[in-house]
Amino acid sequence: MQGKKLIRFDWAMKRLLRNKANYDILEGFLSELLGEDLKILSLLESESNKENEKDKQNRVDVLIEDSKGQQILIEVQNDTEQDFMQRIHFGAAKLAVSSLDQGMPYRNIKKVIVVAIVFFDFAQGEDYIYKGTTQFVGINRQDTLQLSPTQQNLFQVSETYELFPEYFILKVNQFDDVAKSTLDEWMYFFKHEALPERFSAKGLARAAEELDVMKLSEEDRRQYDAYMEDLSYQASIYESMVVATRLEEQQKAEQRLIQERQAVAHKLHEKGLPLDEISQITGLPAEELKHILGESRP
Repeated sequence: MQGKKLIRFDWAMKRLLRNKANYDILEGFLSELLGEDLKILSLLESESNKENEKDKQNRVDVLIEDSKGQQILIEVQNDTEQDFMQRIHFGAAKLAVSSLDQGMPYRNIKKVIVVAIVFFDFAQGEDYIYKGTTQFVGINRQDTLQLSPTQQNLFQVSETYELFPEYFILKVNQFDDVAKSTLDEWMYFFKHEALPERFSAKGLARAAEELDVMKLSEEDRRQYDAYMEDLSYQASIYESMVVATRLEEQQKAEQRLIQERQAVAHKLHEKGLPLDEISQITGLPAEELKHILGESRP
C-alpha cells in the first residue's frame, strides 16, 4: 500500500509547515481531526522553541491560533516519557493562563487543544486515537452539568466541556495500516511517510506536493537524512533497553521460581520425604537436591 515517499511530519513541522504558504496542510489535518473546517490565523512561539537541541530532536511542536481564537498545540514526541500525560496537562494549563491578560475577566481565557502525535509505547489501550475532555457528572444522580442559556450565549458554546482544554493522543505505532476514514489516512502518513494516490483527506494533496523528499535542496536533504538516521539510532537504543529489561525481568522471575522450589524442598525434607519424591514434587534434580539439602542419602 506504500505510495509516494514524503518528508516525516515532525521534520516538516520544524522546517516547512511554519511557512504561511503551507498552512493549508496543517489546516487539513486539524479539520479532519476536529471534524470541522479550521483556518489558521498565525503560528505562535511555543515553549519548546526555547529548549536545547536534544529536546528539539525528541519533541517537536507548533502552536497555532485559529480563526475562532482557539490555541492549538500540535506536538510530535519520539522518545519514551512516563509522565507524558502530566506534561501535556501542564502545557495546556500554561497556555490557558498565558492567554489571559492581567485584569481581564476569566471568560476571556482562550480554548486550548493539545494534539499529541506519539511514536512510542504510551499507556495501555486498544485504540490508536484518543480524545480527552473535562465533564462534570453528578455523584448521586449521574447527570451531566450543563451551561445555562445565559452562559451559552456569553461563551458561545453549548456544552460545559467546550470551556476546558481538550486532548487528542494519536498513537502512531498502534495504527493497523487500514485507512477506514480520512483521519486514518493522516495516521498512515504519520506512520509511513508515504501516501497512496487514492487517499483524499483534507490537506494530503498539498502534503504530497510540498513534502516530497525529492524536492529538498542538497543541504536540506543532508540534514533530513541525518535527522532520520538519528531517529533510527535512538529507536535502536530504546529497543535494546527494552530487550535488556525484559531479559533481566525473566532472569529474576526464574530465580524467584528456583528459590520457591528450594524452600518447598526444605520443608518436604524436614517432613522426612525421600529425595525422589521431593524431586518429583519440586521438579528439581535429585543431585541438585542433595547439594541444596546437604543430603547424602538416596
